[in-house]
Amino acid sequence: MNKNQVQGIAKDIIGTVQEQAGKLVGSTSQQAKGIHKQVSGKAEEKLGDAKAAVKDAVNAVKDAAHVK
Repeated sequence: MNKNQVQGIAKDIIGTVQEQAGKLVGSTSQQAKGIHKQVSGKAEEKLGDAKAAVKDAVNAVKDAAHVK
């Protein structure tokens, strides 16, 4: 896992907790902030996934070049 994947998962979890806390106390503002953090976290995690895929592809090309 890379930094973006870890940070994205953390933001998603924090957002879920914040949303649920907002529901518990009846704060739509906290619920909205929690949902925003979840969306932001999922986006950052997907960015990390993309970076990892590119890194894997680059390594595969390097490995293929060394095989010849």
